[in-house]
Amino acid sequence: MAGIELVEPCSLTEAQLLETHGKEYVESVRTGKGHVRIPFAWDPQLWPMVASSNGGVVAAALTAMQEGVSGSLSSGLHHAKKDYGEGFCTFNGLVIAAKEALKNGANNVLILDFDAHCGGGTASLIRHHEQIWQADVSTVFYDFYDDQQNARLVISREAYLDDIERMLNTVDAEFPAFDLCIYNAGVDPHDSRNISSRILAQRDESVFQWAAAKTLPIAFVLAGGYLTGITKEQLVDLHRQTTAAALAVFPLYR
Repeated sequence: MAGIELVEPCSLTEAQLLETHGKEYVESVRTGKGHVRIPFAWDPQLWPMVASSNGGVVAAALTAMQEGVSGSLSSGLHHAKKDYGEGFCTFNGLVIAAKEALKNGANNVLILDFDAHCGGGTASLIRHHEQIWQADVSTVFYDFYDDQQNARLVISREAYLDDIERMLNTVDAEFPAFDLCIYNAGVDPHDSRNISSRILAQRDESVFQWAAAKTLPIAFVLAGGYLTGITKEQLVDLHRQTTAAALAVFPLYR
């Protein structure tokens, strides 16, 4: 895509991972030893893969703070808990990236999660963290979490965009000012509620325009999306819509 620069991220260190995840779990992912639940069959390439993909989320967050908009091709993040992985998520790069942003000058970070599934892993990791906030609009109950004050579950596709707008309005009215938004841009509402690609494009455009209107730095990750009744090419097109929406607002930050 014209206007997009692809950059290989630095891999996360074990020390960075241990700020969010338990030592026994991190060691199990690195070595394949122990009895901790890992969301994939272990092989020696699992560790460099997840260290790099989560490093991409951190790089996107820090780049967005400097340039306004950035993104990561990473996925598999928001279900990961402190001591185990779940739902194809090994480490929670959303929370790790938020913490790295706080180390680099941010005071408050918003994790905006519009994946089809609830971000229960994220919620569990930030429950007692006063500088990281989560706003969640989901379409299925998977990884549902108890504290639903800042979450909505949308059952009807007709109500989807309205609930997205309501959540953004809630953030404006009830949340503090943020220095960074990390957007988990799941395209799997297309699978779970037959929400069309056009509606998902409108959602992404609304999110990036909302952030740009505040000049709020925003980093996105590509999330969700399964080959359930669609081809790989169609799935890629859904992710490209997210990237195009981010690209469209980038000049507003310059």
